[in-house]
Amino acid sequence: MAIVHGTDQTFNTDIEEGLVLVDFWATWCGPCKMIAPVLEEMDAEMSDKVKIVKVDVDENQATASQFGIMSIPTLVLFKDGKPVDKAVGFQPKEALVQLVEKNA
Repeated sequence: MAIVHGTDQTFNTDIEEGLVLVDFWATWCGPCKMIAPVLEEMDAEMSDKVKIVKVDVDENQATASQFGIMSIPTLVLFKDGKPVDKAVGFQPKEALVQLVEKNA
C-alpha cells in the first residue's frame, strides 16, 4: 500500500480502520525530510500491519490543531480512529516498528 497524503477533508476516513501511523510534517522541516525514507521502508515492509498517512501541517492546520501538534515531526498512531500512541521528533525505524508492534 502506498503512503497516503491526508488532508483536513479526508483525515477521519484515512484513520477510521485498523492501525494507522500519521506523520505530521512540513516541507521546510529538516527532521521531517530525514524520517520520510524511514516511513517509506516501513510502508514497504509492514503495509499488512499499518497504514501510513502523511499530513502537511501548513496545508491542514485544522487537523494539526485538533491533535495539539506543536512540534514536527510528530507521529501519532491511531487504532480504529482513536489515538493510542505518539512520538515527537525524528525516530529511528526500530523505535517506530516497536511503536506499531506494541499496539498491534
